[in-house]
Amino acid sequence: MFMTGNEVIAYAAVMAEADIMYGYPITPQNEIMHYWTRLAPKYGKKFLQTEDELSAGFTTIGGVLAGRKAFTATAGPGNTLMQEPMSMAEMMRIPTLLIVQQRGGPSTATVIYSQQEVTMTTYGGNGEGFRIVYSTASHQDLYDYVIKGFNTAWKYRFPTFILGDGYQAKMREACVMYDPAERGIELVKPTPYMGAPGTPGVDRKPSHMRNTYNTEEELYEVVMNLAKAYEAIIPEVVEFEELNAFEADTVIIAHGVVSRAAKGAVKELLAEGEKKVGYFRPITLRPLAVNELREIAQRAKKLIIAESSYGQLLKQIKEAIYGTDVEIHTILKPGVGITQEEIVAKYHEVK
Repeated sequence: MFMTGNEVIAYAAVMAEADIMYGYPITPQNEIMHYWTRLAPKYGKKFLQTEDELSAGFTTIGGVLAGRKAFTATAGPGNTLMQEPMSMAEMMRIPTLLIVQQRGGPSTATVIYSQQEVTMTTYGGNGEGFRIVYSTASHQDLYDYVIKGFNTAWKYRFPTFILGDGYQAKMREACVMYDPAERGIELVKPTPYMGAPGTPGVDRKPSHMRNTYNTEEELYEVVMNLAKAYEAIIPEVVEFEELNAFEADTVIIAHGVVSRAAKGAVKELLAEGEKKVGYFRPITLRPLAVNELREIAQRAKKLIIAESSYGQLLKQIKEAIYGTDVEIHTILKPGVGITQEEIVAKYHEVK
Protein backbone atom coordinates (compact mmCIF):
# COMPACT_ATOMS: atom_id res chain seq x y z
CA MET A 1 0.00 0.00 0.00
CA PHE A 2 1.08 3.58 -0.64
CA MET A 3 -0.21 5.80 2.16
CA THR A 4 0.65 8.29 4.88
CA GLY A 5 2.20 7.20 8.14
CA ASN A 6 -0.88 8.17 10.10
CA GLU A 7 -3.00 5.91 7.89
CA VAL A 8 -0.53 3.09 8.44
CA ILE A 9 -0.84 3.45 12.22
CA ALA A 10 -4.63 3.25 12.13
CA TYR A 11 -4.56 0.11 9.98
CA ALA A 12 -1.86 -1.46 12.17
CA ALA A 13 -3.96 -0.85 15.29
CA VAL A 14 -6.87 -2.66 13.63
CA MET A 15 -4.63 -5.59 12.73
CA ALA A 16 -3.33 -5.64 16.32
CA GLU A 17 -6.97 -6.12 17.36
CA ALA A 18 -7.14 -2.87 19.31
CA ASP A 19 -10.62 -2.22 20.69
CA ILE A 20 -10.77 1.53 21.22
CA MET A 21 -8.82 4.73 20.68
CA TYR A 22 -9.10 7.71 22.98
CA GLY A 23 -7.73 10.95 21.59
CA TYR A 24 -7.65 14.71 21.36
CA PRO A 25 -6.76 16.60 18.16
CA ILE A 26 -3.23 17.91 17.71
CA THR A 27 -1.11 18.15 14.57
CA PRO A 28 0.63 16.16 13.17
CA GLN A 29 -1.15 13.09 14.60
CA ASN A 30 -4.77 14.10 13.80
CA GLU A 31 -5.20 11.73 10.88
CA ILE A 32 -4.58 8.72 13.13
CA MET A 33 -7.88 9.63 14.77
CA HIS A 34 -9.53 10.40 11.44
CA TYR A 35 -8.57 7.10 9.79
CA TRP A 36 -9.33 5.10 12.92
CA THR A 37 -12.88 6.50 13.01
CA ARG A 38 -13.33 5.61 9.33
CA LEU A 39 -12.24 2.04 10.02
CA ALA A 40 -14.09 1.69 13.33
CA PRO A 41 -17.62 0.99 11.98
CA LYS A 42 -16.33 -1.63 9.53
CA TYR A 43 -14.33 -3.53 12.14
CA GLY A 44 -16.52 -3.03 15.22
CA LYS A 45 -14.09 -0.64 16.94
CA LYS A 46 -14.80 2.40 19.09
CA PHE A 47 -13.46 5.93 19.50
CA LEU A 48 -13.86 8.65 22.10
CA GLN A 49 -12.66 12.22 21.67
CA THR A 50 -11.86 13.59 25.10
CA GLU A 51 -11.69 17.20 26.25
CA ASP A 52 -7.87 17.27 26.38
CA GLU A 53 -4.76 15.09 26.37
CA LEU A 54 -4.83 14.49 30.11
CA SER A 55 -8.26 12.94 29.71
CA ALA A 56 -7.14 10.94 26.68
CA GLY A 57 -4.30 9.44 28.70
CA PHE A 58 -6.43 8.62 31.73
CA THR A 59 -9.33 7.22 29.70
CA THR A 60 -6.85 4.98 27.89
CA ILE A 61 -5.82 3.66 31.31
CA GLY A 62 -9.50 3.19 32.16
CA GLY A 63 -10.08 1.20 28.99
CA VAL A 64 -7.12 -1.05 29.79
CA LEU A 65 -8.33 -1.60 33.36
CA ALA A 66 -11.68 -2.69 31.91
CA GLY A 67 -9.90 -5.29 29.77
CA ARG A 68 -9.93 -3.44 26.46
CA LYS A 69 -6.93 -3.12 24.17
CA ALA A 70 -6.92 0.69 24.22
CA PHE A 71 -4.45 3.22 22.84
CA THR A 72 -3.96 6.92 22.23
CA ALA A 73 -1.78 9.26 20.14
CA THR A 74 -0.46 12.78 20.50
CA ALA A 75 2.41 15.20 19.77
CA GLY A 76 4.30 18.12 21.27
CA PRO A 77 2.39 19.90 24.07
CA GLY A 78 -0.02 16.95 24.13
CA ASN A 79 2.88 14.63 24.92
CA THR A 80 3.72 16.91 27.85
CA LEU A 81 0.21 16.50 29.25
CA MET A 82 0.25 12.74 28.64
CA GLN A 83 3.19 12.30 31.01
CA GLU A 84 0.98 12.42 34.11
CA PRO A 85 -1.20 9.45 33.12
CA MET A 86 1.87 7.61 31.78
CA SER A 87 3.54 8.01 35.19
CA MET A 88 0.44 6.47 36.76
CA ALA A 89 0.65 3.61 34.27
CA GLU A 90 4.33 3.12 35.20
CA MET A 91 3.56 2.91 38.92
CA MET A 92 0.57 0.58 38.50
CA ARG A 93 2.11 -1.58 35.72
CA ILE A 94 -0.70 -0.76 33.29
CA PRO A 95 -0.03 -1.73 29.63
CA THR A 96 -0.64 1.52 27.78
CA LEU A 97 0.34 2.26 24.17
CA LEU A 98 0.98 5.88 23.19
CA ILE A 99 1.94 6.92 19.65
CA VAL A 100 3.88 10.19 19.43
CA GLN A 101 4.34 12.06 16.15
CA GLN A 102 7.00 14.58 17.16
CA ARG A 103 6.65 18.24 16.23
CA GLY A 104 8.93 21.23 16.84
CA GLY A 105 9.24 22.75 20.29
CA PRO A 106 9.36 24.22 22.87
CA SER A 107 5.66 24.83 23.50
CA THR A 108 3.43 25.25 20.43
CA ALA A 109 6.41 26.07 18.16
CA THR A 110 5.83 24.35 14.78
CA VAL A 111 3.39 21.64 13.75
CA ILE A 112 5.81 20.11 11.26
CA TYR A 113 8.65 17.91 12.51
CA SER A 114 11.40 17.40 15.06
CA GLN A 115 13.19 14.86 17.23
CA GLN A 116 12.79 17.12 20.26
CA GLU A 117 10.54 14.82 22.28
CA VAL A 118 13.17 12.17 22.99
CA THR A 119 13.98 13.24 26.55
CA MET A 120 10.33 13.68 27.47
CA THR A 121 9.22 10.39 25.94
CA THR A 122 12.07 8.32 27.39
CA TYR A 123 12.16 9.87 30.87
CA GLY A 124 9.03 12.05 31.08
CA GLY A 125 6.79 12.33 34.10
CA ASN A 126 7.79 11.98 37.73
CA GLY A 127 9.36 8.70 38.70
CA GLU A 128 12.20 6.77 37.10
CA GLY A 129 10.96 6.38 33.53
CA PHE A 130 10.40 2.63 33.50
CA ARG A 131 8.96 2.51 29.99
CA ILE A 132 9.65 1.13 26.53
CA VAL A 133 10.20 3.52 23.61
CA TYR A 134 10.51 2.38 19.98
CA SER A 135 11.89 4.98 17.54
CA THR A 136 10.56 4.37 14.03
CA ALA A 137 12.26 5.35 10.77
CA SER A 138 9.75 4.36 8.08
CA HIS A 139 6.13 3.50 7.39
CA GLN A 140 7.04 -0.18 7.56
CA ASP A 141 8.44 0.46 11.03
CA LEU A 142 5.22 2.20 12.04
CA TYR A 143 3.16 -0.80 10.94
CA ASP A 144 5.48 -3.39 12.49
CA TYR A 145 6.06 -1.62 15.79
CA VAL A 146 2.46 -0.60 16.42
CA ILE A 147 1.58 -4.30 16.26
CA LYS A 148 4.64 -5.19 18.32
CA GLY A 149 4.03 -2.31 20.74
CA PHE A 150 0.66 -3.69 21.83
CA ASN A 151 2.26 -7.07 22.48
CA THR A 152 5.18 -5.50 24.35
CA ALA A 153 2.90 -3.39 26.54
CA TRP A 154 0.63 -6.29 27.48
CA LYS A 155 3.44 -8.80 27.92
CA TYR A 156 5.70 -6.69 30.15
CA ARG A 157 3.11 -4.27 31.59
CA PHE A 158 5.14 -1.11 31.23
CA PRO A 159 3.98 2.01 29.32
CA THR A 160 5.04 1.59 25.68
CA PHE A 161 5.60 4.37 23.16
CA ILE A 162 5.92 4.47 19.37
CA LEU A 163 8.07 7.56 18.73
CA GLY A 164 7.50 8.76 15.18
CA ASP A 165 7.58 12.29 13.77
CA GLY A 166 5.74 14.77 11.58
CA TYR A 167 7.56 13.68 8.42
CA GLN A 168 6.47 10.07 8.87
CA ALA A 169 2.97 11.20 9.81
CA LYS A 170 2.32 13.20 6.64
CA MET A 171 4.47 11.76 3.86
CA ARG A 172 3.42 8.84 1.69
CA GLU A 173 5.52 5.78 1.00
CA ALA A 174 5.10 2.08 0.41
CA CYS A 175 4.22 -0.24 3.27
CA VAL A 176 3.66 -4.01 3.20
CA MET A 177 0.56 -4.70 5.26
CA TYR A 178 -0.07 -8.17 6.62
CA ASP A 179 -2.12 -10.21 9.02
CA PRO A 180 0.08 -10.84 12.08
CA ALA A 181 -1.12 -14.47 12.27
CA GLU A 182 0.27 -15.12 8.78
CA ARG A 183 3.70 -14.02 10.05
CA GLY A 184 3.47 -16.26 13.10
CA ILE A 185 2.86 -13.31 15.43
CA GLU A 186 0.61 -14.32 18.29
CA LEU A 187 -1.28 -11.31 19.62
CA VAL A 188 -1.39 -10.97 23.39
CA LYS A 189 -5.00 -11.00 24.55
CA PRO A 190 -6.10 -8.25 26.96
CA THR A 191 -7.56 -9.21 30.33
CA PRO A 192 -9.51 -7.00 32.74
CA TYR A 193 -7.69 -5.58 35.73
CA MET A 194 -10.92 -4.45 37.36
CA GLY A 195 -14.39 -6.01 37.23
CA ALA A 196 -13.16 -9.47 36.27
CA PRO A 197 -15.74 -12.28 36.39
CA GLY A 198 -16.43 -13.93 39.73
CA THR A 199 -16.65 -12.77 43.33
CA PRO A 200 -13.47 -11.19 44.75
CA GLY A 201 -12.11 -13.25 47.62
CA VAL A 202 -14.24 -16.24 46.65
CA ASP A 203 -13.68 -17.11 42.98
CA ARG A 204 -10.52 -15.07 42.52
CA LYS A 205 -8.09 -12.80 44.30
CA PRO A 206 -9.33 -9.23 44.75
CA SER A 207 -7.84 -6.59 42.45
CA HIS A 208 -5.78 -4.15 44.51
CA MET A 209 -4.06 -1.41 42.52
CA ARG A 210 -2.32 1.57 44.08
CA ASN A 211 -0.37 4.61 42.98
CA THR A 212 -0.27 6.36 46.38
CA TYR A 213 1.92 5.32 49.31
CA ASN A 214 2.01 6.62 52.87
CA THR A 215 5.65 6.19 53.90
CA GLU A 216 9.07 6.62 52.35
CA GLU A 217 10.03 3.02 53.06
CA GLU A 218 6.89 1.68 51.38
CA LEU A 219 7.50 3.73 48.24
CA TYR A 220 11.17 2.71 48.20
CA GLU A 221 10.23 -0.96 48.21
CA VAL A 222 7.71 -0.50 45.39
CA VAL A 223 10.10 1.47 43.18
CA MET A 224 12.94 -0.99 43.74
CA ASN A 225 10.63 -3.83 42.71
CA LEU A 226 9.71 -1.87 39.58
CA ALA A 227 13.42 -1.37 38.84
CA LYS A 228 14.13 -5.07 39.31
CA ALA A 229 11.28 -6.06 36.99
CA TYR A 230 12.32 -3.50 34.36
CA GLU A 231 16.01 -4.45 34.38
CA ALA A 232 15.09 -8.12 34.00
CA ILE A 233 13.33 -7.51 30.67
CA ILE A 234 16.01 -5.29 29.09
CA PRO A 235 17.85 -8.11 27.26
CA GLU A 236 14.55 -9.22 25.68
CA VAL A 237 13.42 -5.73 24.70
CA VAL A 238 16.53 -3.89 23.43
CA GLU A 239 16.68 -3.49 19.63
CA PHE A 240 19.14 -1.83 17.28
CA GLU A 241 20.26 -1.85 13.64
CA GLU A 242 23.84 -1.57 12.47
CA LEU A 243 26.02 -1.67 9.38
CA ASN A 244 29.77 -2.26 9.80
CA ALA A 245 29.54 -0.51 13.20
CA PHE A 246 31.65 -2.98 15.17
CA GLU A 247 34.59 -2.85 12.70
CA ALA A 248 34.60 0.87 11.88
CA ASP A 249 36.91 3.70 12.98
CA THR A 250 34.10 6.23 12.50
CA VAL A 251 30.53 5.30 13.43
CA ILE A 252 27.54 7.46 12.52
CA ILE A 253 24.73 7.20 15.07
CA ALA A 254 21.18 8.38 14.44
CA HIS A 255 17.64 7.30 15.26
CA GLY A 256 14.22 7.63 13.70
CA VAL A 257 13.86 9.24 10.30
CA VAL A 258 17.38 10.74 10.46
CA SER A 259 18.79 7.21 10.55
CA ARG A 260 17.65 6.82 6.94
CA ALA A 261 20.05 9.59 5.92
CA ALA A 262 22.79 8.13 8.15
CA LYS A 263 22.43 4.65 6.67
CA GLY A 264 22.39 6.07 3.15
CA ALA A 265 25.52 8.10 3.90
CA VAL A 266 27.40 5.05 5.18
CA LYS A 267 26.40 3.00 2.13
CA GLU A 268 27.61 5.82 -0.12
CA LEU A 269 30.91 6.11 1.74
CA LEU A 270 31.49 2.34 1.68
CA ALA A 271 30.84 2.35 -2.08
CA GLU A 272 33.46 5.10 -2.43
CA GLY A 273 36.03 2.87 -0.74
CA GLU A 274 35.84 4.28 2.79
CA LYS A 275 36.05 0.89 4.51
CA LYS A 276 36.29 2.09 8.10
CA VAL A 277 32.92 3.79 8.44
CA GLY A 278 29.82 2.29 10.09
CA TYR A 279 26.25 3.03 11.04
CA PHE A 280 24.35 2.40 14.29
CA ARG A 281 20.67 3.03 14.91
CA PRO A 282 19.12 2.50 18.34
CA ILE A 283 15.54 1.29 17.76
CA THR A 284 14.68 1.20 21.44
CA LEU A 285 15.64 4.54 22.97
CA ARG A 286 14.44 3.22 26.31
CA PRO A 287 15.93 0.81 27.17
CA LEU A 288 18.98 1.81 25.14
CA ALA A 289 21.47 -0.68 23.67
CA VAL A 290 24.11 0.29 26.23
CA ASN A 291 26.33 -2.79 25.89
CA GLU A 292 26.57 -2.46 22.12
CA LEU A 293 27.22 1.28 22.28
CA ARG A 294 30.00 0.77 24.80
CA GLU A 295 31.61 -1.89 22.61
CA ILE A 296 31.49 0.46 19.62
CA ALA A 297 32.89 3.38 21.64
CA GLN A 298 35.78 1.23 22.88
CA ARG A 299 36.68 0.11 19.34
CA ALA A 300 36.01 3.25 17.27
CA LYS A 301 38.07 6.41 17.04
CA LYS A 302 35.22 8.78 16.26
CA LEU A 303 31.43 8.96 16.63
CA ILE A 304 29.22 11.28 14.59
CA ILE A 305 25.81 11.75 16.22
CA ALA A 306 23.14 13.26 13.96
CA GLU A 307 19.75 14.34 15.28
CA SER A 308 17.04 16.92 14.69
CA SER A 309 17.31 18.25 18.23
CA TYR A 310 19.94 20.02 20.30
CA GLY A 311 21.59 16.93 21.75
CA GLN A 312 18.79 14.86 23.31
CA LEU A 313 20.10 11.61 21.80
CA LEU A 314 23.64 12.85 22.41
CA LYS A 315 23.00 13.02 26.18
CA GLN A 316 21.80 9.43 26.21
CA ILE A 317 24.80 8.23 24.20
CA LYS A 318 27.25 10.09 26.46
CA GLU A 319 25.70 8.49 29.53
CA ALA A 320 25.81 5.05 27.93
CA ILE A 321 29.51 5.27 26.96
CA TYR A 322 30.72 7.18 30.03
CA GLY A 323 34.37 6.41 30.76
CA THR A 324 35.43 5.80 27.16
CA ASP A 325 37.66 8.29 25.33
CA VAL A 326 36.16 8.11 21.84
CA GLU A 327 36.03 11.44 19.97
CA ILE A 328 32.46 12.73 19.49
CA HIS A 329 31.26 14.99 16.66
CA THR A 330 27.68 16.13 16.10
CA ILE A 331 25.12 17.37 13.61
CA LEU A 332 22.43 18.98 15.79
CA LYS A 333 19.55 20.67 13.95
CA PRO A 334 16.50 21.09 16.22
CA GLY A 335 13.27 20.93 14.25
CA VAL A 336 15.06 20.69 10.88
CA GLY A 337 15.66 17.66 8.67
CA ILE A 338 19.15 16.25 8.07
CA THR A 339 20.20 15.00 4.64
CA GLN A 340 22.50 12.21 3.51
CA GLU A 341 24.73 14.80 1.83
CA GLU A 342 25.22 16.69 5.10
CA ILE A 343 26.29 13.53 6.90
CA VAL A 344 28.76 12.59 4.13
CA ALA A 345 30.22 16.10 4.27
CA LYS A 346 30.57 15.89 8.07
CA TYR A 347 32.40 12.57 7.76
CA HIS A 348 34.94 14.03 5.34
CA GLU A 349 35.34 17.09 7.59
CA VAL A 350 36.26 15.10 10.72
CA LYS A 351 38.00 11.98 9.36
